[in-house]
Amino acid sequence: MKDKKLVVIQLSGGNDYLNCVIPYNNSNYIDNRPNVRINENEVIPIDSNIGLNPVMQPMKDLYDQNKVAILHGVGYPVPNRSHFRSMDIWHTAEPTKVGTEGWLGNAINQMYPKHDNVVAAVNFGAGLPRALVAHGAPVAAVTDLDSYGFLNHINEENNRLDALSAFKDMYAQAIGTGPVMDYLRQTGLDALKGADILSTVTSEYSSDIEYSMDNSFSKAMKGAAQVLQADIGTRICYTQHGSFDAHTNGIALQEGLLKHVMGGIRDFYDDMKAANKSDDVIMFVFSEFGRRVKDNGNGTDHGSGGVAFVIGDSVKGGQYSEYPSLKYEDLLEGDLRFNLDFRSVYSEILEDWLGVDAIPVVKGAYEKVGFLT
Repeated sequence: MKDKKLVVIQLSGGNDYLNCVIPYNNSNYIDNRPNVRINENEVIPIDSNIGLNPVMQPMKDLYDQNKVAILHGVGYPVPNRSHFRSMDIWHTAEPTKVGTEGWLGNAINQMYPKHDNVVAAVNFGAGLPRALVAHGAPVAAVTDLDSYGFLNHINEENNRLDALSAFKDMYAQAIGTGPVMDYLRQTGLDALKGADILSTVTSEYSSDIEYSMDNSFSKAMKGAAQVLQADIGTRICYTQHGSFDAHTNGIALQEGLLKHVMGGIRDFYDDMKAANKSDDVIMFVFSEFGRRVKDNGNGTDHGSGGVAFVIGDSVKGGQYSEYPSLKYEDLLEGDLRFNLDFRSVYSEILEDWLGVDAIPVVKGAYEKVGFLT
């Protein structure tokens, strides 16, 4: 059986749930959003009550093919409205304390306990999301796959080889000099190995899909397609887009970003489909929280319960969990209450897709909702 692959798409900054998956016939939505609302005639309807943002037609097309699971009301108890803390909770699966290991980093260490796959996970973007961080878990971080490599700025090949040799010698000499130096040595050598492996994938890639190159998200999704089609052993790709923090200019900001995300998702799906590799990959789309139910006149403020999506050929399409109530008496300090714990979603992805034990990652057993075939 082929190894299953996961592409995680982080919508940073708090994607507005109410204007993404829209309860367009709900009077409470209309009353609470006098200014920052998607009008009924603009909504892409899913059913008589729920519809998608007008820029989300690419996802609607996949939804109609039963390839999109919409996960309503995703969150966690005692929601935190700080971007940093809430994202940290999602990254570490630790709502009640500051976690030390990322949920995906933990998964990588389970998949490769010998830490011998230096490209097990690839992050597309600057820095490294905490979700991928765990002691010993090898992760490659790429900003631009076309120019990726180690010391690629050295044009003369012999000079570059000499420099690489010097780096390898430096890292190798650290062995046996203590746990910190051993760790740095291994990290350095892994980075060199990962760079060598990843630098080959673009030359082997061939596709008729024309990704939009005017935004970073589409570039990242093309990079994920290149890496996964190369079959170099990568199991997890991670990228993010935003910020969706629309305190002002709420509708236009969200629609512009969602347009990028929808285009990148659809192009990636079509690319993997054309390469006969779409059966073995799913996309998971999430944001750290939704927005407040009542608009602030021009935008929306930080909220709680949000929406997530799982997309792919191995997904049982449809809507899961319930859309949270918008009635005033049911709100939590003006916000939607969550009704699906994100650790339930993680558990299903970890156990039923990546094939690892979810309990040590999410620190407990959570009921799955069954969005995977």
